Amino acid sequence: MIQVRPSEQMRGLGVVQNGAPVLAEPARAFDLPTDRDTAEQVIEQLFSAMERIGQVHPFAKGMGIAAPQIGVGRAAAVVQAPDPGTPAIVLLNPHITDRSSDADEQYEGCLSFFDVRGLVPPPLRITVETTTLEGQVVTTTYERGLARLVHHEIDHLDGLLYTARMRTGVAPIPVEQYRQTGRTWAYEQ
Repeated sequence: MIQVRPSEQMRGLGVVQNGAPVLAEPARAFDLPTDRDTAEQVIEQLFSAMERIGQVHPFAKGMGIAAPQIGVGRAAAVVQAPDPGTPAIVLLNPHITDRSSDADEQYEGCLSFFDVRGLVPPPLRITVETTTLEGQVVTTTYERGLARLVHHEIDHLDGLLYTARMRTGVAPIPVEQYRQTGRTWAYEQ
């Protein structure tokens, strides 16, 4: 039996892998509502990618994907919370306007280099401004695990991978070493 590396599996599902220039460049914002049709097409592509990926890999902690990860350099991302039945969060032209000073260092993975996991300390709370398809600006605050997921995708839109957020001297570990050691993103209330 031939074993396929997790990153190769993601590549086969249409996820751009680490080293591709589109992952290192800031994504281009949409001019909404003028670019509505383009934004809708990109959102549809993101949902399609999430569906393909979700059929082969379970994401107990939720998942997200940003347009650059499917080779589209536009400022769109989709985040699915881990709770079944929760509607996905669509992020268009998102930017973080506020963040808590409290952080929680936990392991994260990335579909664009799925062979490793890294300890990342994002803020426990972020406030994000996004633009609706109609061109209205909406502000939302995310907390805990959802803040981590949203922050991760916004970083992609800024041309950053989670390794840029890791503490100096801390390196990602192979997924084989991480398995069975990661803990749920559980937070005390």
